[in-house]
Amino acid sequence: MPNALALGIDFGTDSVRALLVDVKTGAEISSAVSAYARWAKGDFCDASSQRFRQHPQDHLDSMQTAVRGALAKAPKGAGMRICGIGVDTTGSSPLPVAADGTALALTSAFAKDPDAMCVLWKDHTGVGEADEINALAHAGKHTDYTRWSGGIYSSEWFWSKILHITRVNARVAKAAYSWVEHCDWVPAVLCGISDPMAIKRSRCAAGHKAMWHAAWGGLPDATFLGALDKRLPALRDRLYSDTFTADETAGRLGDEWADRFGLPVGVPVAVGAFDAHLGAVGAGARPYELAKVMGTSTCDMLMAPPKAVGRKAVRGICGQVDGSIMPGMIGLEAGQSAFGDVYAWWRNVIFCGAAISGAKGGDPDLIIPTLSKLAAELEPGAGGLVALDWFNGRRSPDADARARAALSGLHLGHGPAHIFRALVEATACGARAITERFADGGVRVKRVVALGGIARKSPLAMQICADVLQTPISIVASDQCCALGSAIAAAVAGGAHPTMAKAQAAMASQIERTVKPDAMLKKTYDALYARYQALGKSAG
Repeated sequence: MPNALALGIDFGTDSVRALLVDVKTGAEISSAVSAYARWAKGDFCDASSQRFRQHPQDHLDSMQTAVRGALAKAPKGAGMRICGIGVDTTGSSPLPVAADGTALALTSAFAKDPDAMCVLWKDHTGVGEADEINALAHAGKHTDYTRWSGGIYSSEWFWSKILHITRVNARVAKAAYSWVEHCDWVPAVLCGISDPMAIKRSRCAAGHKAMWHAAWGGLPDATFLGALDKRLPALRDRLYSDTFTADETAGRLGDEWADRFGLPVGVPVAVGAFDAHLGAVGAGARPYELAKVMGTSTCDMLMAPPKAVGRKAVRGICGQVDGSIMPGMIGLEAGQSAFGDVYAWWRNVIFCGAAISGAKGGDPDLIIPTLSKLAAELEPGAGGLVALDWFNGRRSPDADARARAALSGLHLGHGPAHIFRALVEATACGARAITERFADGGVRVKRVVALGGIARKSPLAMQICADVLQTPISIVASDQCCALGSAIAAAVAGGAHPTMAKAQAAMASQIERTVKPDAMLKKTYDALYARYQALGKSAG
């Protein structure tokens, strides 16, 4: 197809983005973003109990709006030039489906039941169930199914969420014929695949979040799952055995969504994957290059050849999976459960304080830029303050949803900027803990590339991160790396490139700038990092 385009669809925490990309040059032709209406109002969520659910109708509505918006901005006839569609989502974000493939929340019986919604990645209602999974896996009576998931199963992941909802909501448990990761459900919807057993399941999602591994023939066996709950073995039979990488084709665009998008029927749709993994592809990450996706949380993606990793299992990360980022490479994942969310929390505290005191006319969007300017003028260490970044628990290293943030060393001479700098330094120290864990596991990091909102918009955070890591950080130029990664997968599924590696070489984003560390601050930040670690042990 001459002048072919690829369509990448990226489902984030708050919105969906659609991006049209030239498959030959990687030029971003047009894009559009659409926020989730119900999510924006807080529907079906309860932050006090760490319940975060999204209605799948939000996903469908916003996807249609975003894709049509991107096409409306593109040159005339762009839709006819699309050779493939790729999809990425947050994860683990599973949702229950009926036997005909319909998401339960899209039926009248479950339209307002939070337990029938998509269980968003940051939902921690399954903390107790995660504890049970870990205890059973480590008791010595079964295969340790957490081995390739970092050795600690998280409440953010597939089985913890399903087990929790199965126990607390009998109606949903009975009606749920199967459960499908969001990144698998969207391609199935686009292709009109109604049989849950016919959905091609993502290697990325299955390996990192559902304890799938070829070494034990797929998912954990029925004996292990049955020891957790007698209903799980039957569910296992209605899930999957095989998994697929993102360069493969999930199916072809069906009549309904071709009409809703205004595209031709039959466009190839790639197998889905998680946003951070395809974000690393869009950022042009190569083996041993750590791609840090920095937004409300972070995901740290690293690739290495299978021979280099061998049988080494890196403890305390979010898994290592063959082909989860790029086919033929072991993809290793880690991350921080809160990053930009930490800064947003402090902004909201300050804004609420201003409102209570009677101040008027303040713009909350100006608070973080103002704090950043003031914090940049302070010495490292923020006047003796040290903080922990575990506001949403700890993802890596060593997942612990019960871990909590802390702030130590406060006195009356500290102001909002001191606290803000301490929080930024805490997130940087959390990033350092991850890179050290990779190194301890025998997988070295040669280079760091950063993408996402924080990387692009917060010079202070990036400079402090580079100083704490004592490593240069290359900032990726594209604002849409995850959608770009999905477009790269789409280009392979659509036949525009023979392999993901060749598609990446042609289409990945360029580097905008590189943040260099200040070598003079090494001793200062080494000392601060030691205090961060000590505070973490004390808080734990």
